[in-house]
Amino acid sequence: MTTVELAKRTGQSVITLQEFLVNLGEKVVSEFDPLKIDVAELVVMEVGANVRRQHSNEGSEILPRPVVVTVMGHVDHGKTSLLDALRQTSVAAKEAGGITQHLGAFVVSMPSGASITFLDTPGHAAFSAMRARGAAVTDLVVLVVAADDGVMPQTLEAISHAKSANVPVVVAINKCDKPSANPERVKLQLASEGFLLEEMGGDIQVVEVSAVTKTGLDSLEEAILLQAEMMELKARVDGHAQAYVVEAKLDKGRGPLATAIVKAGTLVCGQHVVVGSEWGRIRAIRDMSGKLTERARPAMPVVIEGLKGLPMAGDDVTVVETEERARMLSAGRRRKYEKDRLRQIMEQRTETKEPSEDDSVVPERTEMPLIVKADVQGTVQAVTDALRTLNSPQVFVNVVHVGVGPISQSDVDLAQACGAYIVGFNVKSPPSSISQAAIQAGTKIMQHEVIYHLLDEVGNLIVDKAPGTLETKVAGEAEVLNIFELRGRSKSAGGDIKIAGCRVMDGHFSKSSTMRLLRSGEEVFEGPCASLKTNKHDVELVEKGNECGLVILGCNDFQIGDVIQCLEQVVRKPKLIISDNGIARIECY
Repeated sequence: MTTVELAKRTGQSVITLQEFLVNLGEKVVSEFDPLKIDVAELVVMEVGANVRRQHSNEGSEILPRPVVVTVMGHVDHGKTSLLDALRQTSVAAKEAGGITQHLGAFVVSMPSGASITFLDTPGHAAFSAMRARGAAVTDLVVLVVAADDGVMPQTLEAISHAKSANVPVVVAINKCDKPSANPERVKLQLASEGFLLEEMGGDIQVVEVSAVTKTGLDSLEEAILLQAEMMELKARVDGHAQAYVVEAKLDKGRGPLATAIVKAGTLVCGQHVVVGSEWGRIRAIRDMSGKLTERARPAMPVVIEGLKGLPMAGDDVTVVETEERARMLSAGRRRKYEKDRLRQIMEQRTETKEPSEDDSVVPERTEMPLIVKADVQGTVQAVTDALRTLNSPQVFVNVVHVGVGPISQSDVDLAQACGAYIVGFNVKSPPSSISQAAIQAGTKIMQHEVIYHLLDEVGNLIVDKAPGTLETKVAGEAEVLNIFELRGRSKSAGGDIKIAGCRVMDGHFSKSSTMRLLRSGEEVFEGPCASLKTNKHDVELVEKGNECGLVILGCNDFQIGDVIQCLEQVVRKPKLIISDNGIARIECY
């Protein structure tokens, strides 16, 4: 693209763009000279516009490639167990709480000789972004539905992800070995959701399988390979690679590690890459079994070593010519990311500060700062998103810092400075020195391996921290049995006073409360209690069944048979609600 074309697309003048080029150290000869793709991207980011690279396959070597399959479905429907059965391993048994909380990628060599790249996604409601990433990079979705459980909320969400990514679906009805299994009911439920199954004249294949007894696995393989054959999957194998990061984590010995799937081209060891806003020179490429390899071809999941920082899950891997270009591109993307992040924070603040029609009704809103640490980048994002769903009109969940790796002393120092709680998810317990420092600083560290338990603890903390709303509650009711009048008082002390002789019929009466006088169910007067006596003695409280003399300030209109209510102000706290599908929310009253 030339500078003139770029000026038209961005709405900027040619002179402005040329100034940017000079600042980037580029030689400006003519506005009709084509710009290199990295330079064009930097200029567009400096302007403040969004940019996405598109790769051409012209003049390239196009060859068939393996199919990339994402396994989706509701939590505990047997997705990981089904993959274990296909590759003869046991990952599900090692997962905390028996549920998947990471996005895994691996290649399975089938008995037929074909190889299939599988992505295993978590089923819990909190990991929606991970499932969306899985659908974005995939060719085919295997939707796992338990025969004894049927279509559930995350099943429907997986269907919507597959539809939005426009990828075909193969349905695997799992747990068919169970006595309570009812595959026909599942098929009817799917049909009612608009899934046109083959048996009903549609084009979606359905396979009945059991991960435990390993039945139906051959049929599932056939269905996947048949669907892949119909799609005629091919990719460019020569030239610079296009890859997509599905997960990223920090390793103590090897530094930042990015799990990526190559979409096109060949990723070669030693190349300079920019991954999101991070850059580096590829030091090593490993396949999913941990073996070193020199190059990664299309549809191959690999772990990349050598990045300077930890990329975000969902970032694209861009190969560049030189280290200098990689540094410039990384710095430009980082500036753009920071600008967008600050703008987003400002927008959120203005949203929360928008005044309502009646400011007096708006309850006080407290802030709950959190520091989130997890084992991998994708989990950090998922946990952060799940915690933000606990925002309520009374408590603002402010995630002040996120990071990958164990809880460190700097996290405790930051928590102490801003009064934050530290959340550790799937990370090792901190050393005793850090735990002691946290106790001395008064910082609470919450460590969990299962997302349900984490949301439960943080939700209960939010409920405790919430100021609550003031409500008027009827603490007691009394009936007026007799009326006494005090006469002859001086003008300075006030005029005549009427005393209501009452019996407390329900609850209790307190002298510090407000009193409401009712006649035939209608409110006659409301005011503070001026005097409360029992047997001519001043008392603070009168319980049910006792008689008392009562004076309401400013009220002299008592009648026998009237009802007096004692009103008290109570603080009503919000409530933590966790639905059957694991979604947590705070309900305020």
